[in-house]
Amino acid sequence: MKIFAISGLGADERVFDYLTLDHEIVPIRWIAPRKKETIIAYSERLIQEYKILDENEYAILGVSFGGLIAIEISKMANPKWTILISSVETRSELSSIIKLLGKSKLLNLIPKEILKPPPFIAQFMFGTNQRILLKAILKDSDLTFTKWALKELTNWKNETKLPNLIKIGGSKDRLLPPRGNNTILIAHGAHFMIVDKAEEISNILNEKLKNEHISKK
Repeated sequence: MKIFAISGLGADERVFDYLTLDHEIVPIRWIAPRKKETIIAYSERLIQEYKILDENEYAILGVSFGGLIAIEISKMANPKWTILISSVETRSELSSIIKLLGKSKLLNLIPKEILKPPPFIAQFMFGTNQRILLKAILKDSDLTFTKWALKELTNWKNETKLPNLIKIGGSKDRLLPPRGNNTILIAHGAHFMIVDKAEEISNILNEKLKNEHISKK
C-alpha cells in the first residue's frame, strides 16, 4: 500500500526519511499555488498531479499544515486511512489566536520576507535540537507559498470528521497543541516530532495499520 505523505509548512519531504514504515511512502511535493487559489482547489490539483485516484488502496498522511491538505484530499478521494501528525482535524481544533489572525486579515499586510523566523526562534517553536536539518529546511522554504499557506490555515473552515482517521499529537507542541479525544498523545513530543520521535511514531503507525488491515479482511 502506498502512503502519500504531505509535509508541513516550511518543511519538505526530508522529514519522512526518519520514519520506518511497513508501507511505501510517496512524498507529495508542494506545487506553487495559483493566485487566490483555495485550499480545496489546491488539494484537488495535488490529487490530479499524483494520480491518487488511480490507486486501489492507499493512505494519506499529513504533517502540520500538510494535515489540512490531507483532510481536504481525503474528503474528495477514498483513502483507506487518513493520518495526521502534529496537525488538526477541524477548524474548532485551531487555537483562538490562529482564528483571530485569520479574521483580522493581518497576513494580507505582512511582507512575506518577515515570515521566516530566526533560527533560534524556529528551534524554540518547533521544539527540536535538530538545528542543522531545521535550518536547511527553513532556508529552502518558498515564502510566497508560506504566506499563502498561513492565510489558508488561519481561514480554514473544515468541520468534517473522517471515520478512518489516525491522529498523533505531541504533548509539548507549541504551534498546534493536540486537541480532541481521538488523539494518540506522544509524551514530550513537540511540533518537529516527525523527526525527533520518528521511531515511536513509526511503531504506532505500523501497529495501527497492521491491526486495521487484519480487521478489514
